[in-house]
Amino acid sequence: MEHADIEQLSALARHAAHQADPACPCAPHTATVLADRADGTVVRHGAVVVKAHAPGTHPHAHATRVAVAGHRPLDGVLLPPHTHPTPPIGARLLSVWPYGTPVDPADPDAAPWEDAARLLARLHRTPPPPGLPVPPMRAPVKAALAVERMRRSGAPGPAVETVLRAWRTIPEEPATRPLLCHGDFHLGQLVRDPRHPHAPWVLIDVDDLGLGDPAWDLARPAAWFAAGILPPDVWSRFLDAYREAGGPAVDTRAADPDPWPQLDVPARVLTVQTAALALAKSTAENRPLDEVEEVMIDTCARIASLRTELAPPASP
Repeated sequence: MEHADIEQLSALARHAAHQADPACPCAPHTATVLADRADGTVVRHGAVVVKAHAPGTHPHAHATRVAVAGHRPLDGVLLPPHTHPTPPIGARLLSVWPYGTPVDPADPDAAPWEDAARLLARLHRTPPPPGLPVPPMRAPVKAALAVERMRRSGAPGPAVETVLRAWRTIPEEPATRPLLCHGDFHLGQLVRDPRHPHAPWVLIDVDDLGLGDPAWDLARPAAWFAAGILPPDVWSRFLDAYREAGGPAVDTRAADPDPWPQLDVPARVLTVQTAALALAKSTAENRPLDEVEEVMIDTCARIASLRTELAPPASP
């Protein structure tokens, strides 16, 4: 965003924070920009954050997604928004939320994978709010946008072709039972719920939330596991917690059900999406790929060469 727009966003955050807590212990103009990207700008003041959503965000879909976050049966799953009105800044729709402490990226061993799995299971099991026209979740669309961004980026041709070959292996998926899905799950979408003294984890960011196949919410950790980035024991803990919480994304009828029939296609798509964004971003920033990004490109090469399931080989 332009500097003047960020200043306006900061003023809105300050006003909302002081409405929520008139005794807000802050300096008069203190506000912190937590993120400023094409897909959203987030400013914090005290106990409140204000988000300016991406230009082109559909107003009705946006309003519905924010309303879903405030749906009472989802209390304790999604962080509910503040309700006071927020006029847009230019073409950017706004939303106002309590500030919750995020997962500490410097302490991966403490990452709450089981808590995340249980939250996803609860989300997937909750019926959509009656009377609300909940839009489709955006995970498949985001993958296609990432591939298009890579194509336009000027990234090195051989790497781009590797990702495109993997992209061409993705089959058309049959229609599935439409359930509530987050649409962009990763650990950065978890915060401590500031409304509760023991601060359990809740999910944030409803920009991609909607109806769809819940397997997409498991796709990123599944892709990381298949690529060798997520350790097998962490993946097992995550998947077991999801199953034990009654998550419907994977088959639980067999004694030791194989999750890959449900997860293979979404995991392949998330691999391609991650690799495509890595090429686009590294090219724009004029830097080499980092180690994890290289792994995702290599995994695309494996997908393209095998043209079979992404799942890693079974343990002996």
